Amino acid sequence: MRYALSGAKVMQLAGLCILLMLVGACATGSAREGMLTLPTIEGASHVGDEECARCHAEVQKAFAMTVHGKLAEFETGGCETCHGPGSLHVGEGDTENTFNFAALNADQASAICLKCHSARSLTQWRGNMHAMADVACSDCHRIHQGGEPVYKSLKQAEPALCYSCHQDYQSKANSPSHHPIKEGKMVCTSCHEPHGTAAKGLLKTDGRPNALCLDCHARHQGPFVFRHAPVQEDCNICHDPHGSVAENLLKQSEPFLCLQCHESHFNATRTGPSSWPGNATLDGTALNGAIPAAGSPTTADTREGFASAHGTDAWAEAFGTSCTVCHSTVHGSDLPSMSAPSINSDGTRGWTHTARVLTRYP
Repeated sequence: MRYALSGAKVMQLAGLCILLMLVGACATGSAREGMLTLPTIEGASHVGDEECARCHAEVQKAFAMTVHGKLAEFETGGCETCHGPGSLHVGEGDTENTFNFAALNADQASAICLKCHSARSLTQWRGNMHAMADVACSDCHRIHQGGEPVYKSLKQAEPALCYSCHQDYQSKANSPSHHPIKEGKMVCTSCHEPHGTAAKGLLKTDGRPNALCLDCHARHQGPFVFRHAPVQEDCNICHDPHGSVAENLLKQSEPFLCLQCHESHFNATRTGPSSWPGNATLDGTALNGAIPAAGSPTTADTREGFASAHGTDAWAEAFGTSCTVCHSTVHGSDLPSMSAPSINSDGTRGWTHTARVLTRYP
């Protein structure tokens, strides 16, 4: 049965859609406005760094060794650029009359930093997932550093700083298969831009996620005659870049990962000898890895078939264990079925229309 909407119903639905769009826009606008609003101290005026040093000499001494402290005062405006004009704080000693970053909310604290730090990736800060989760610049960065300076004024070095919140990824990074983070060859910001990007997951790429992976894994880029669709779409379809218990950062072990998209091989249900009677077969045990010469005879009985040492379940074991034994170039190949160059039963190289039994290169 078909239902037709009257003109009044259509107008009501259109009005509801417009209302929802306005509400959503207002909610987003309020969030962004809050992030852009700087805190103020009514009635206060600037007094200069000398007044600050009278009480905060140790803090100023440590601050002088930082990146911010080495800038000229006309470039930064001194302490009051971040902590606000200090006349009321100096006159009354009231800590409420200065910007204490520990007391500011995340939006206010970040708004102060964004007065100067608004270029490059920081242009994306207002809409990134860290900002939306009420993470402030001062949660990761320490401006008044004491002791040995840390890269980019971080409170902790990577990856320990990231792991203080992202403990699930710390666990993955300790999986048997992982990127070399704990070995010190990579850090989180090798792939991620914490201040924001246009890409999903704060990845350092303006294109497809694969573009970032291919910066290091360029051999999988191709071009190939036969391409594997996930390589063109998203490496994360098959791989978990943060770590996995399966080899090669795979989300699941073979063949279970492959079977999510591909049907099981028809030979996986086959039982019986390795070769049916009448088929030419090479005895891999007798060859011992050697490449057969053209026209060399087979060592199997071509009339009765060639029995396998693994019994009648040999086909299931061979075709239901690891797909990449045969499809060894799963990221792409110039040969059919993502396979590697092979040796035919007559000793020639490559694929022929008549060859049915192939022995791969050792």
